[in-house]
Amino acid sequence: MKSISGKELIFRGFKIATMASNAGKFKCEISNAPIHQTTDDSNYGMLQETAIGVADGKITWLALEQEIDIAGLTFERTINGEGRLLTPGLIDCHSHLVFGGNRATEWERRLNGCSYEEIAKQGGGILSTVSATRAASEGELFQTAAKRLKYLLSEGVTTVEIKSGYGLNLDSELKMLRVANRLGLEFPVSVEATLLAAHAVAPEFKGNPDAFIQHVCDTILPQSAELCTAVDAFCESIAFDLPQTQRVFERAKQLGLNIKVHAEQLSHTGAAALAANMGAISADHLEYLSADDCVTLGQQGTVATLLPGAYYCLNEKQKPPLAALRDNHVPIAIATDSNPGSSPVLSLLLMGNMACNIFGLTPCEALAGMTINAAKALNLDQSIGSIEKNKQADFATWDVDSPAELVYCIGGNPCAAVYKAGKRTEF
Repeated sequence: MKSISGKELIFRGFKIATMASNAGKFKCEISNAPIHQTTDDSNYGMLQETAIGVADGKITWLALEQEIDIAGLTFERTINGEGRLLTPGLIDCHSHLVFGGNRATEWERRLNGCSYEEIAKQGGGILSTVSATRAASEGELFQTAAKRLKYLLSEGVTTVEIKSGYGLNLDSELKMLRVANRLGLEFPVSVEATLLAAHAVAPEFKGNPDAFIQHVCDTILPQSAELCTAVDAFCESIAFDLPQTQRVFERAKQLGLNIKVHAEQLSHTGAAALAANMGAISADHLEYLSADDCVTLGQQGTVATLLPGAYYCLNEKQKPPLAALRDNHVPIAIATDSNPGSSPVLSLLLMGNMACNIFGLTPCEALAGMTINAAKALNLDQSIGSIEKNKQADFATWDVDSPAELVYCIGGNPCAAVYKAGKRTEF
């Protein structure tokens, strides 16, 4: 009982989905008695009649509510869940929230039979958003991104990754990264900013992708390093090839930045295996991932981030190789890929539903994909993503009876309250 001072904020009266692999080894801080998982648990790490102590924004202890009552402990403030579900705050580990304009017209063209690749080759796609983003002021980009972010926050998201990649020149890439970081300062959310300058060939370098990659490595990357935690690249026939992608990653590693990759989305390029062998924290999309690639991801501990919104919006047919990912114990994350072209999605819960109904994940896998595995995809799983002692007190509470309901319903929002570092969020 040494670590319980009575000054903590405590959460009690909740059904707790810890999403922790070692939830069965939790012990009560008062009596050292085991805190047992519920009998109906399906690897959610479910705990009942357990209280959580929070101080200085972190989880300081877990204790059986009965032991707290027997000991007669009182606290300065108690949050009573009245039977609600409590989970870790959700994590959107792949988004493009900062951009100018929109591409509703291109979406309409796709519905009329034009492919994503055809639109891109005709100057549409990413390059049309580049033009709008370059033209937008920093303030305009912040205001439009803030509107999108609020949708995610309302659904229990407490951490979001935001990529650049619609500037494709130094000034605009820096502008996007500054906006991403400002969102994290002005809203109750942690933002992980990722440089995606290698998203498409800049108009100024049309027909000369090698020269553009050299510019990314020599100029954009080093001058952006202080504004981001990771570097991404799009390896695909409409973007960059394997050697070009490797050059970007080598430079990123020299600068001490994490690497991740858009890979195997429209065809098999080998980029996922390349990135994994270079220490990538995640490989994303992966519809054309091979069985051998899954072995490599599993061996290297690289997270497979699946993006069902892009799959759905592009009307793709080939699904990620879920069985091979499972067989090789590859951590699977789920994200919105929120962007103006291929995934104009503003609901992480909907992505969880799609991951189950379209890709075949279990509800538990989907929730893990939005919590602990999403944290791994950002290299943050030591501090967020599960409810464990010493981790940050990022929580979402829900008006549901079971965790599966979070990805069962389509539409609606069962989120009752969100806590960032122990403080209830308002935005």
